[in-house]
Amino acid sequence: MNLIDFLEAEITKLIKSIGYEDEVRLLVSGRPDLGDYQYNGAFLLAKKYHKNPEIIAEEIVNELKKTNYFANCEKVSSFINLTISNDLLIKYVNDLNNNLNINFPKYQEELIFLDYGGANVAKELHVGHLRSANIGEALKRLLVSVGYKTISDVHLGDWGRPMGLIIKEIQEMYPNLPYFDNNFKGDYPQFNVITNISDLNNIYPKASLKASQDKEYLEAARQIATALQSGHKGYYALWKGFYNISVTDIKRIYNKLNATFDLWEGESDANKYIPEMMEYLKSNNLTEISEGAMIINVKEKNDNREIPPVILIKSDGGILYDTTELATLYYRVKRFNPNKMIYLTDIRQELHFVGAFRAAYKTNIVPKETKLEHLGFGTINGPDGKPFKTRDGGVLSLQGLIDLVTLETRKLIKNNIKEEDKDKLAEDLAIAAIKYADLLPNRTSDYIFDPVKFSDLNGKTGLYLLYSTVRMKSLLKKCDEASIKPSTYKILSTKEERDIIINLLKIKSIIEKSVSTRTINEIAEYLYKLTNSFNAFYGKHEILTNKDNSKQTSWITLTNIVLETNLKLLNILGINVPNKI
Repeated sequence: MNLIDFLEAEITKLIKSIGYEDEVRLLVSGRPDLGDYQYNGAFLLAKKYHKNPEIIAEEIVNELKKTNYFANCEKVSSFINLTISNDLLIKYVNDLNNNLNINFPKYQEELIFLDYGGANVAKELHVGHLRSANIGEALKRLLVSVGYKTISDVHLGDWGRPMGLIIKEIQEMYPNLPYFDNNFKGDYPQFNVITNISDLNNIYPKASLKASQDKEYLEAARQIATALQSGHKGYYALWKGFYNISVTDIKRIYNKLNATFDLWEGESDANKYIPEMMEYLKSNNLTEISEGAMIINVKEKNDNREIPPVILIKSDGGILYDTTELATLYYRVKRFNPNKMIYLTDIRQELHFVGAFRAAYKTNIVPKETKLEHLGFGTINGPDGKPFKTRDGGVLSLQGLIDLVTLETRKLIKNNIKEEDKDKLAEDLAIAAIKYADLLPNRTSDYIFDPVKFSDLNGKTGLYLLYSTVRMKSLLKKCDEASIKPSTYKILSTKEERDIIINLLKIKSIIEKSVSTRTINEIAEYLYKLTNSFNAFYGKHEILTNKDNSKQTSWITLTNIVLETNLKLLNILGINVPNKI
């Protein structure tokens, strides 16, 4: 059991023994000079029992002083400040040494489906895709670490009018390809006229520009998209060809970011469920016709803003993004029946998900007991405060961002690293710098990305955490070589040690908050504080040459616990730790 859980249970029993009922929750003290934690429940007990809160607080303090749990406990007004005894902290460190997981809460097993990534086929991943991958991956790892089962899906944008535009432009470029010959018989050849993502990446912007200027071109692209959705074999074979090129590159970048997915599905996978879903909706009279379009009206009486209807089929018979979104929910419930489904996208898509989720519940496509959550996030901005761009004003690719930061991290690598290993290490450090910078701000906040600032070894950066963690590994390795090993924590002799242990005590509440709020920044911030407290200790006390065996063993044991904690939390963030920097 975590020490704070133990103390809360013990104080709850103590309060009950003097005639009061309360479920005690200890709070980290806002005044560390007065105590480590504080109990603020006396005021609520006073209201419940119609007594003076200061008298109740005094009664509780008198009982607490009879225990050996606290080095000091005193009240300020009705607030009780608690300083945990060194003996209890020493026992806690030894409990951690035996089982680090006492710091990590465990939740009742549920299945949570996570939809993050959101890459678009035939387009290079750009900085706008970074936060979904980073936050989604970290959230998945966090949920798994506390006992949940998860299924993750990249949910590719691989269907609809954009695919029609791409196929139309390829037809303009290569009109004699067999995919466009309605009389073609046999198997279609492998798609090889375009072989890399860079060439493919140029096609959609060109097609989109043409469509905005030429109505006939736009209409042809629409017809191609409708034919593709209806099973046109030639268009499908062509689509599958550029789909494979694109997904290969998407996987390459996501792998660099340590973002992994159980499913590589997209809007196209929902397409085959649309007829079944539409039959269900029609047979249960769950849709209506408005201006020739089939819709689900999701507006509610207490709405204080306009909530548009979910349009399933346009007046011309075409299907929309709303249709595939609802079909995706339909087949995820049908196939996986999760307890919760969490979607991570740019916060600007919030209205779309309000409509989709309402339609899903209203039609019982998603049962009421299945919780749907949309987690929106802010944007990555450049130094000008606007969405991050290249120097020529274009959208910066994710690979371009990685390359930009790698130029900075390459400067930090020491000469004792083999030359052939430097490029890989520099990129790994860049990934760590990018991911930590992306996860440190609150999920809903925009932030400014500064490659130089975020690659600093001394700031609140991913590289500071890596450098410090690598130093811990190096220290433990040297101790091992000198036959000094983590063992029993025997003596708490310095303020700096105490600061580390008090920080370790906070992990459980940090994790619980992150799980409940679906945010990661608390963990990123906590990692910095814990690492900082260790570095303050490391800077003042020599471990390897210390002549006091009890201190030396205790310090090595504490170092090992901090290292293992850092490794566990960095892994949740999706950040790998190298052996050397």
